[in-house]
Amino acid sequence: MRKISKLSLVAAVAVAGFSTANAQPLEEAIKNVEVSGSVVYRYDNFHNDNKYSQTGNTDSGKNNYKVGLNLSSKVNDYVKFNSRFLVAGADSGFAGLDAKTDSDSNVETTLSNAYFGLTAIPNTVVNVGKQGLATPYTVAVDINGNEQNGTGVLALTTVDVVTLGAGAFNQTNLDKTNDINAFNGDKGSTLGLTGNENLYVATVQGNLDFVKLEAWYLGLEDTFNSYTLAATGNIDLAQDAKIGLEARYVNLKLDSKFVPGASSDDRKNDMFRLAADGKFSIVNARLAYTQTGKHGGLTAVDQDAKNTSLGWALSSNNVDKAKYWQAALGADILDNLNFTVNYGNLKSKENYDNIKQQEVYGQLTYKMSKNFTTYLRYGNVEEKEYSTGDKTISQDRGRVQVAYTF
Repeated sequence: MRKISKLSLVAAVAVAGFSTANAQPLEEAIKNVEVSGSVVYRYDNFHNDNKYSQTGNTDSGKNNYKVGLNLSSKVNDYVKFNSRFLVAGADSGFAGLDAKTDSDSNVETTLSNAYFGLTAIPNTVVNVGKQGLATPYTVAVDINGNEQNGTGVLALTTVDVVTLGAGAFNQTNLDKTNDINAFNGDKGSTLGLTGNENLYVATVQGNLDFVKLEAWYLGLEDTFNSYTLAATGNIDLAQDAKIGLEARYVNLKLDSKFVPGASSDDRKNDMFRLAADGKFSIVNARLAYTQTGKHGGLTAVDQDAKNTSLGWALSSNNVDKAKYWQAALGADILDNLNFTVNYGNLKSKENYDNIKQQEVYGQLTYKMSKNFTTYLRYGNVEEKEYSTGDKTISQDRGRVQVAYTF
């Protein structure tokens, strides 16, 4: 975090608006304010092979932008005010301008977070107001994509190595998150969220020396109930060799109105994932296997959330009976230059999905400084019908991204 005195005058005046009703010198108003944020530019260029039907895919050359500004102000010894402003799209993700069809245009600025953090109780924080939804189903802050937020109360308390949390929200922006609203299977219709459904969350977490254990509950009014069990850990094999391990299970049961006349089992969506990643000297690697349930694979609200497995074009979320392998292998060419090859293979025999998908892409990442990173990515994704083997998608994909954080 940096003191806001380093901001431009315009930003400083904006922050002064958060001071108390009693007038005070500008210096006093901003001395306890901290600022952080990010600026990301991304250019995507996807090209389809027109020999195939390309169901659901189109050529694109798109400029994407996202700017986030976080302001935190100490109100008193027990209260802090937090806010987040976004220059982004309607779903709090990238604002995308199609370079082939659109002219260059401006993007709106929105207030994403505005909440008070209360710390009067020892080892406890209570957040009240409009805030990010920090759960394994959602993404509270993401410089590279969309974010989920809601208005309500979230309380977290830590006793020794155990953390307990619970929250309730009477509004969310889940109606603007296409990742979940795209649900439309052979068992029901779209979820049709309005954003005013009550959302409830609870968690118990244990942070041991060698492993972190998590249990989560998430309920969305008249939509679904879900729980998550996860274990993650890191092992130091040597001075320059580390390995990370993860085991995760998610169970999500839809409300009966989305699967009319179905049994309780037919409304169940679930997934489990086993993953390992490591860094050995200059070499980095990852291997993960994800499998979703035969009745449904909807296990996360955001495709980038922990409760689903995402490659570049491939995702296990909302794919029934999926078997998804992911692998990556890379090496540091220089201390600040890395090249990694990624592979993904996803199959589903379920009648509605009936797909075989495969993607391969390489990514060259250059970290010029701690707060400035750019990467170049190029690859291909293919999709076939599982039953016939007919190819429906063949798409070359390219991307350039520049990210600055402060």
